[in-house]
Amino acid sequence: MGKAMSVVGRQVQRFNVENRAQKVISQAKPKPAPKFESNLRDLERVLKDHPEIVEEQSRKNVQLDENLRQVYVTSKDVMIDPKAAQTQDPDKPLPINRTTVEEYEFGHLEPRTVTKGRCTLRQAVQFIGNHQTDPQQWTSAKIAEYYNMKEPLVKNILNHFKSFEVHLPDKNLERRRVLTRAAEGAKQIE
Repeated sequence: MGKAMSVVGRQVQRFNVENRAQKVISQAKPKPAPKFESNLRDLERVLKDHPEIVEEQSRKNVQLDENLRQVYVTSKDVMIDPKAAQTQDPDKPLPINRTTVEEYEFGHLEPRTVTKGRCTLRQAVQFIGNHQTDPQQWTSAKIAEYYNMKEPLVKNILNHFKSFEVHLPDKNLERRRVLTRAAEGAKQIE
């Protein structure tokens, strides 16, 4: 019912819309918006106190008219003047290499030199992975010595950060679960 009413309402709104729009457009002067009584009282008071304001608005200001006649707007299109497009500032030459910049592996530019006691993200990922694969060979003491870092810092890094490990589910495990649930359901029925 609601959709039918909205369709009918829309058709009524759009009925003869071109003629109604043309009628409004062809009127000589549009009707001004209604004014509040307080605004009308203020307007009457100003007109009574200062009648020269109405005369000044209806009079042509010669000085403003003269200033407007002296204003000229000119535009230069680059496509019309190809020589202007070819001139370029030698201090700001166009780039010669226009290839895109490759993205960095870890999302930021790695420093060329690393201060003592610090490591880059690449180095940290490397020694975390080495420690996970072979913890007897890559102990925290050996890593601290190799990268010139403090051993407690390396221990904290190895304790709190791990590289990703992929765990693939056993396909037979899911099948066994289904069979186990079915067997339990059969026991409950008996």
